[in-house]
Amino acid sequence: MLRKKTTVSLLSTALASALILTGCGSSGTNESSANTAANSAAGTATNASPNGAATNANAKPVEFNFYFTGSQNVKELWDTIIPAFEKQSPDVKVNEVYIPSGTGAQPTIDRILAAKQAGKGSGDIDLYEDGLSVVTQGQKDDLWETLGTDKIANLSNVDPQTMKDVSNLAVPYRSSAVVLAYNSDKVKTPPTTLDALYDWIKGNPGKFAYNDPSTGGAGNSFVVTSIYKSLPEAAIHESDPSIEKQWDQGFALLKELNKSVYGNGIYPKKNQGTLDLLANGEVDMIPAWSDMVLEQVSKGLLPETTKMTQLTPGFNGGPTYLLVPKLSEKKDAVYKFLNYVMSPDAQSVVVNKMHGFPGIELSNMPQDIQDSFKGVAEGFRSFNIGELGDDINKRWQSDVAAQ
Repeated sequence: MLRKKTTVSLLSTALASALILTGCGSSGTNESSANTAANSAAGTATNASPNGAATNANAKPVEFNFYFTGSQNVKELWDTIIPAFEKQSPDVKVNEVYIPSGTGAQPTIDRILAAKQAGKGSGDIDLYEDGLSVVTQGQKDDLWETLGTDKIANLSNVDPQTMKDVSNLAVPYRSSAVVLAYNSDKVKTPPTTLDALYDWIKGNPGKFAYNDPSTGGAGNSFVVTSIYKSLPEAAIHESDPSIEKQWDQGFALLKELNKSVYGNGIYPKKNQGTLDLLANGEVDMIPAWSDMVLEQVSKGLLPETTKMTQLTPGFNGGPTYLLVPKLSEKKDAVYKFLNYVMSPDAQSVVVNKMHGFPGIELSNMPQDIQDSFKGVAEGFRSFNIGELGDDINKRWQSDVAAQ
C-alpha cells in the first residue's frame, strides 16, 4: 500500500516537531516469510478452515464477534481492515460490534467475566479491543488467552518487550499519545511543562478546554496527569486504593482551574468535543490524541495552524490492545485475523487512516513510513492504575464538574 505524499509530509512535519511516540527496534521478519509461516502454522490456505482441516470452497465461513470501542476513526479503521481481510480469507467472517466512545465499554469486560462465572464461555465475545488497564483487570480473573508466534506468526514483528509488558496476553496493534494541541497563530510559545500549562490556563481564561474524563481519553489524561503531578513517579503504576488519600492536592488544583477553563467550567463530551472547539476558534489549546489531530488536520477539519507538543512530565500514551477471551470457541479464526492485522499491509492502514504509530517494529514497514517517523523520540508515559480510574471519574464529577 503506497502512502500519499501529503500524509507523509504531514506526519514527518508534525511528528518530528512535536509528537512523541513509541520508539522501535530494528529486528523483524519480512512479510513474505511471516505470511508463509502463518499459513503453515494456522492452516490458512484458501481451501482450509482456520483449524487446518480441509473444507469445501463453498462452505459457510467461520464467524466470530469482535467488540471494540473508540471514536469514529477507530470504526473507520476496522471498516477498512476487515473487508480486506475477508477478501483474502473467505473462510472467516468478522462480525463488528462497535461501542461508541463515551457510551461505556465496561459492560463488555463485565459480560466476559459474567459468562465465565456462569459457565457460558466468553459470552459470544471472541475478540476485544481496549487499553492497558483492561488487560490488567482481566489478567487477575484469568480472562485472556496467552498469545505467541506459535499461534500468530506475525507477532515476530512486534518488539518483544512490548509483548512482555502485558505477559503476552494482548496484541499491541497500534499506539498513540495524548499531546497538547494548540492554534499556533494565537499561541506563539506553548507551555512545555505542566506548571507552565496551568499558568497559561489561568492567564488566558476561557481559552483552554478538556473533555469530561469519563467520555474520552484526552480529558481523562489531563485529569489523571494533574492528580498524579505531585506524587512519586512510581504511583502511576499503582492500583492499590490506599493511594486515593494522596489525590487531594490534585483535585484541589482541578477545582481551582474550573473558573479559568472554557465557559467557566464547561466540559465537552468526548475527545471530539474539544477538537470542535479548537477547530472553530472558541479555544486555543486542548489536550488531544495525536492520531485524531493528525487525521483532522489532513482532512481540513482542523486548521493547518494546529500544532502539537508534549509536556514534561508527559501526558499518557502507549499501545491499544487486542485481546482474545480464553473461553472463546473461535480462537483459530481469531488468530488468523490477528495475523493479518499485524502484517505490514494492515499496519500501513493504521498509519495512513489513523495516523497512529504501527504496532509492529518500524523495520518491517514500507520505507516511506519508516522515513516519516525518523527522529521521533519518546515522551509520553504509560499509566496503569487499574480500576482507580473509575474512582477518579466519580470524584471529578462531584469535586470539580459539580462546583
